[in-house]
Amino acid sequence: MSSLHDVLVVGGGSAGLAAAVTAARTGARTLLLERYGYLGGMGTASLVHTFCGLYLLREESGAVLANPGFATEMAERMMAATGLGPLRMGRVDVLPQHPVEFVRIADEITAAEASLETLFHTEVLAARRDGGQWHVTVGGRGGVRDISATALVDASGDAVVAGFLGGGAEMTESPGLQRPAYVFGIQGMPGFDDAARLQAAGWIVEGVRKGMLPKSAMGLSFRASGRPGEIFGSLDLTGGESVSGYDPLDPRCLSSLESGGRKIAADVLRFLSGSSDGWREAYISQWPVRAGVRESRRWIGEYVLAAEDLLEGRRFNDEIALATWPMELRETVKGPKLRYPRDNRPAGIPLRCLKARGIPGLFVAGRCLSADHEAQASIRVMGTCFATGGAAGEAAAEWARTGSF
Repeated sequence: MSSLHDVLVVGGGSAGLAAAVTAARTGARTLLLERYGYLGGMGTASLVHTFCGLYLLREESGAVLANPGFATEMAERMMAATGLGPLRMGRVDVLPQHPVEFVRIADEITAAEASLETLFHTEVLAARRDGGQWHVTVGGRGGVRDISATALVDASGDAVVAGFLGGGAEMTESPGLQRPAYVFGIQGMPGFDDAARLQAAGWIVEGVRKGMLPKSAMGLSFRASGRPGEIFGSLDLTGGESVSGYDPLDPRCLSSLESGGRKIAADVLRFLSGSSDGWREAYISQWPVRAGVRESRRWIGEYVLAAEDLLEGRRFNDEIALATWPMELRETVKGPKLRYPRDNRPAGIPLRCLKARGIPGLFVAGRCLSADHEAQASIRVMGTCFATGGAAGEAAAEWARTGSF
């Protein structure tokens, strides 16, 4: 069975959601493919609970949204859902978000678009371009089907279409890749505050010093979710690498990382519940569907956004969004190394970064767009992914209508 669409979007994370909804709002017949049972990607399946990259960098207080369109719409919807506004963390502003609300908002937005169809539990198995059309084979538990589309958006995070085409992407070698995160939910923590957070960090250090916890537990931190008695734990993962090192595309490596993340989380919670009355009633209430991959394969586009572009706040005639998050380098588990642009100037992200080099009708968005390793550490965050996804969806819809953009 074959079906024809104007725009096909691969991946329903922040960028894919934005791309599909934006394309559908132009009237393009749009199909969104997602391998899990809900949309949101890292913000839902991986429980990443803050929207970063929504706001301009600034020295003074008062958050200012950087990108109009879908990014601003999502910020407004999330604030209405949680009742929480921007939070100042050091030199940056972030918006707390709750993964449960993100899923609900995504369902509402997509259901409102008559031109948009969403297929969950669907993986891309093959992709090729022939006769001016994209031909994609997808599969699920119910079998395999073929889909045709005039324009294709790869918002998979892993540049999966490049894998099927046999080239057009690159990936930083391990151990240089940004480390993945493991986030989990905890209940039974009423009144959790900054004092409790610092106390927990001290207990973990003591547990490691006494040999009761592994050294890998040192990076575990906690943050209140905004809901009574609920907090999130976040840990940068190490270990579980294949022979060649950490590989976000290797299921053996990821399997070991996932089980390792759960073991560390369970060991730490067991230790804390036996060490502090404040943790005695705490329990792990939610595991992520998957670890939060920060960096994977990246497309090579008509322009490769570089670290120097961000550091200088470089602007472009064809820019489609602003990059406002510092380069958050997490190449080790010792915490982030942040590189800020000169004078907090935002850099433009040119449309050329969203156009795969030499491949007509293919647009990319999110963490796998065309950027070097360090620049990717800025543009990978969800606030920026909303903006690049929206631009990719608009470009794909225009290509489907006119054959150019």
